[in-house]
Amino acid sequence: MSLARLARLRVPLGFLFGAIVVWVARPTPRSLAWGGAIAIIGEALRVWAAGHLDKGREVTSSGPYRFVRHPLYVGSTLMGVGLAVASASLIVAVLVGVYLATFITAAVRTEEAFLRSRFGDAYDRYASGHVASRRFSLSRAMANREYRAVVGLAIVLTWFVWRSGLLA
Repeated sequence: MSLARLARLRVPLGFLFGAIVVWVARPTPRSLAWGGAIAIIGEALRVWAAGHLDKGREVTSSGPYRFVRHPLYVGSTLMGVGLAVASASLIVAVLVGVYLATFITAAVRTEEAFLRSRFGDAYDRYASGHVASRRFSLSRAMANREYRAVVGLAIVLTWFVWRSGLLA
């Protein structure tokens, strides 16, 4: 299977993996506290990145893009690791690890190839450390539909809280 196909499958298969994670999870109050904190930090990074990004229109080098080439994927990885910790399940940890190693890696490689082909020298300058200044914009984050990840994380963490017995 090609990297491009793997990258395209990451979202629909993410829902499948997510359903399995929710089903198999056995969170405890402690695992939920630690894992939830990690996942929330990951989502905060994603929101920060989305607030600096004009997808497909330019190479973004402000905000978290000054420090990391793919802050959205780093944020997603932190969210996955956080949910694995929160789940208190070895099966979930393995599933999350396989998912992240396979699909995020494929997405990063195909995205870099796309950015290099579309933006050429601008992407190469960014990859070599050239940065530009731009202010964070919540409306830009909303336009990038980051609210969907926020809602999804809130739903999963709420489910984990319920499964952990904290609401009983």
